[in-house]
Amino acid sequence: MGFLLRLIVNAVALYLLTQVYGGVSFAPGADALSVLLAALVMGIVNALIRPVLMLLSLPVNVLTLGLFTLVVNGVVLWLVASVTALNVNGFGAAIIGALLLTVISWVLDAVVGALGLDGQRD
Repeated sequence: MGFLLRLIVNAVALYLLTQVYGGVSFAPGADALSVLLAALVMGIVNALIRPVLMLLSLPVNVLTLGLFTLVVNGVVLWLVASVTALNVNGFGAAIIGALLLTVISWVLDAVVGALGLDGQRD
């Protein structure tokens, strides 16, 4: 149940990102299945590719006191957009979109936790 809930939260976060920020959008005619697929690909990329990127960029990340993580998150969003119906208007839009996606996901996680839907006990 946790995987399905996480997938839905990520899909809602991606959809809200496209509504809030014009630099990231879904292709015309994209349906709910396209949003779910993009969220699934985002989860896979975050689990498999992002740790490798973080390890490779560790020296730069240390020098920038962690700010380079925003660039890595932008690369991840851009990778997801390259294989799904998600459209990103340039690398700068990917970085801003990744930052906004992080904030939106954080808020949605807090709401899900407050409602007790995550299965965690206080």
